[in-house]
Amino acid sequence: MPPAFSPIRSFQWDLARQVERLDWLLAQLPRYAEWGYQELHLHLEDAVEFPSLPGVARRDAYSYAQFTRLVDAATRVGIKVVPIVNLLGHTEYLIKTPELRDLNELRAADGSPFPGGQICPLHPRTLEVAELLLRDMAPFCTAGKVHVGLDESFQLGRHPLSLAEIARIGLAGHFAGHVNRLHALTRSLGLRMGLWADMLYFLPAAIPLLPADVIAYEWYYYGFPRRPRVELFNFAESRVGEQLRARGLTVWGCPMNGSARYEPLPHFADRLENILSWWRHGERLGIEGLLVTSWEPFRLAMEMTTVVDAAAACLWLNPGLTDPAAMLARGFARAFGRSAAKKSARVALAGDRHAFGGYPRWQINDRWDTISRREPLAPYRAEERFCTQAAGTPALPAPLRASLAFRRYLAQRDVFVRRAARGLATPAEGRRFAQALVAGRRAARAMWGFTRDRRRRGTNELILAKDATRLRAWQQGRPVFGGRWQLCYAVRNFAPALQLVRVEQRQPDGTWANCQECLTIEFQTRGAQPRGRVVREHAAPVVWDGDRAHLPELRLVLLGIGQVRVERLALTDGRVTVPARTARAVLGRVAPTRGLPELDWAQRRDVLAVGWK
Repeated sequence: MPPAFSPIRSFQWDLARQVERLDWLLAQLPRYAEWGYQELHLHLEDAVEFPSLPGVARRDAYSYAQFTRLVDAATRVGIKVVPIVNLLGHTEYLIKTPELRDLNELRAADGSPFPGGQICPLHPRTLEVAELLLRDMAPFCTAGKVHVGLDESFQLGRHPLSLAEIARIGLAGHFAGHVNRLHALTRSLGLRMGLWADMLYFLPAAIPLLPADVIAYEWYYYGFPRRPRVELFNFAESRVGEQLRARGLTVWGCPMNGSARYEPLPHFADRLENILSWWRHGERLGIEGLLVTSWEPFRLAMEMTTVVDAAAACLWLNPGLTDPAAMLARGFARAFGRSAAKKSARVALAGDRHAFGGYPRWQINDRWDTISRREPLAPYRAEERFCTQAAGTPALPAPLRASLAFRRYLAQRDVFVRRAARGLATPAEGRRFAQALVAGRRAARAMWGFTRDRRRRGTNELILAKDATRLRAWQQGRPVFGGRWQLCYAVRNFAPALQLVRVEQRQPDGTWANCQECLTIEFQTRGAQPRGRVVREHAAPVVWDGDRAHLPELRLVLLGIGQVRVERLALTDGRVTVPARTARAVLGRVAPTRGLPELDWAQRRDVLAVGWK
């Protein structure tokens, strides 16, 4: 007898952020079919040719013929395809086209459209453009459905046409109206429509207004004990799934398989706990399908997300196997063979303890002058030792080996740059780091080249090119760490939501200059809790001549949603320290618990003037 809980099993390729080689994609389809996957969701944006809108596709997009080959190959192995065509949020792929820019929800004071934003649901051409896009994709909708996105549409309701309708029927009615118009369009093409469910967190009054046969894809990318949470509501539990099911609507559960932003490897334990959480919750909720999503994989080796997909297949291939380590070992065995599967899983999970995660860690990719000179070096040295040992593990699959080699480079960079910022690094250390850079570039090149066009440079290689430029500048005695002084401070993310902390310094003309800013979101389960314990060290370069009679005028500015606590504010050059009068302070307001948050990154939520003892 089939198991009582047997959802449709789907995986996703995010081709909008980078184009994977067609030959590699074609080779994966029989493997996914063997692992029991039944559908493939394709996130596209401008990565595919739309014959009816020839200006949309980017230069390296898949041609219509190539896309036909991909879908035909999926069909031959029994995998049905669901294209994702974003038609509200994440529609800059349309707005970037001059002929379509007027679709933008966002307008300047003179009424002209901004170059970035999202499309307006009520623009006279919105449905016309949507129909052209959907008609072009309809032949590829072999599962009989199309996904229209609609997620993260935080700029909803700002166009004059939108404002007028919202005044009459409310924001929920405005959103639901767009859903119903798109639904009528997809029905006319013989397709069932799906949408991401996150906007329903903020607009639950839209749920009764949704079409009866729409598919709501609820996504959440961290482990959870009972229900998914809502980041912008300080990770409060969501009952949207229950509300949708109570209305008789179809719900899918959507975990994620990959890394976040600049992470070179997935946090494997988090990814599997996220998948397991959705499986348990999905059984309670009675979901129709499980979609293992993939997002922004361009900074990792694509095979590492494939391993997670293969591990997730344990849920139906090995019922009852719910230990993440055992699942990951099975995933490596399916993806690369059994010879080193257990060893690979053990090394990968050990690497989770040294995840290169969080925006304070990632700032080093763009600038070296925000490296705190008071932060202890010992943890970074320990991380370097671990990464060096892990990268030297014999007989690992080539994509994992290359990923660990690149991770070793990042650890070596963390130590060298922090020593150099303190004035401790010697010329010999600089030469050794130059050698590490060569090895790191080789690893980054391998990670990219396994599945992508080797004639192009990947995003990790571009980061290393900047590192090489800064290293040469340091070797030549040119400044790369700012001046002598820094404002050092810690941010305690005690109530996680979506915050950004900025340091500004008053200029001689009275204006305020941005010295440094950083988001607080962690993208790890340990940081996705209503009560957070993550504390990160920050530093901002400050212009000051050291004269205690004329201390610099500085302020901390909070943007985004929620509260943070700043602690241990002090000016320092690594030897002399001038503590701030305020040792710690809470910035911001309590995150909302309902409604669509006003996510305006130009609006200051709180300001703290830094005074000195």
